[in-house]
Amino acid sequence: MPADDSIAAMPPAAAQTTPTSKRAVAIEVRELSKAFRIPTHRVDSLKERLVRPFASSDYRELQALDTISFEVHRGEFFGIVGRNGSGKSTLLKLLASIYRPDAGTIRMAGRLAPFIELGVGFNMELTARENVVLNGVMMGLTPAETRRRLGEVIHFAELEEFVDLKLKNYSSGMLVRLAFSLMLQVDADVLLIDEVLAVGDAAFQQKCADAFREMKAAGKTIVLVTHEMSTVEAYCHRAMLIHDGEIVRIGDPAEIGREYLRLNFEGGASGGGPSTARESDEVRLLDIWTESVGGGRETTFELDQEIVIRAELEMRRDLEDVSVGFILANADGLGIFQFGAAVDGEGESNRVGTGRRVKVKVRLDNPLVPGRYFMHCGVARKGGAGSAALYVHDAVDFLVFGNDNRRGIVSIDHDIEAQVEGGA
Repeated sequence: MPADDSIAAMPPAAAQTTPTSKRAVAIEVRELSKAFRIPTHRVDSLKERLVRPFASSDYRELQALDTISFEVHRGEFFGIVGRNGSGKSTLLKLLASIYRPDAGTIRMAGRLAPFIELGVGFNMELTARENVVLNGVMMGLTPAETRRRLGEVIHFAELEEFVDLKLKNYSSGMLVRLAFSLMLQVDADVLLIDEVLAVGDAAFQQKCADAFREMKAAGKTIVLVTHEMSTVEAYCHRAMLIHDGEIVRIGDPAEIGREYLRLNFEGGASGGGPSTARESDEVRLLDIWTESVGGGRETTFELDQEIVIRAELEMRRDLEDVSVGFILANADGLGIFQFGAAVDGEGESNRVGTGRRVKVKVRLDNPLVPGRYFMHCGVARKGGAGSAALYVHDAVDFLVFGNDNRRGIVSIDHDIEAQVEGGA
């Protein structure tokens, strides 16, 4: 889409020191909508076309974006996140004029460089040198300027020994390194980038990270679509969460990251429920579920968020010295923690009569690393060995989510020091 000069530009130096809300607008989107018509019947042969000549007229409409509005300011690193199918890539293609909107307007200040997919436009029969010159011209550089920058592109991509090798002989890693290096040389005011940060090996990824920090410091306007919340928090000034074609929230990258993870894991665990009722001749598990400390059933919990487990049991026989126990296990079935308590019954025998209901409430600290967890539930009664009245494996499950570098099974508070004693 052509740039709109009616939106004022601001020098990069000013963009570095001016609060985001006071910078000039680089991208303005108003009431943008886009829908796709998806055929309900696929026609794969001429015979089907002859038999069902009007089959292609049957379709359903997919609303990819529904009247969304937002602004990106000059010099801002703006992140767009959302689950698969949420509409974020469609939005990027609308901004890049690959798609035409059904309704709404897009206004943009300055030259645009879209990088929807690294390597698009490469000719596999040409060498790296020839592809750099060809694609540089396609991106708006003059042939002379492209040749002057060839050395920088090849050096950054670490492909000096392969510059005259045809791309059809390149590995996939070499291709994305070349494409990313070429992208960095484009003199554009606005860059649209879709999931291209994780390219190459660890060393090259660090070079990419350094390059993005330099672009951010130089006041480039960058719109980044990614699933990596750590990337959003590390680079972006603001972020936007899209779900089902609508904007859920725009704001601080850390808050948007947490909201995205919560939305991503929503419904990912069964959380138990009435349908999980299991029983023996002595005890029936009526219900078991997890909830937040504030109440209300929850199946997903953020890192360090306290977890409440509730269960309801019904006695089918008179039982003495009844106790309830739980085993917390991870997705691999490894038991992490086992605990339990006696049920406060009646009389010296601590009896719980037939038909009586027992309600259990457990509050757990949550040092768990992100992942899926299961709670096994058991009921024991007087009788020594083999006194289990009921055991329910995987009685309830839940998810812990978060965005950090925790590894292992649990995160334990700790202090660590490493010092060199003595010295020259």
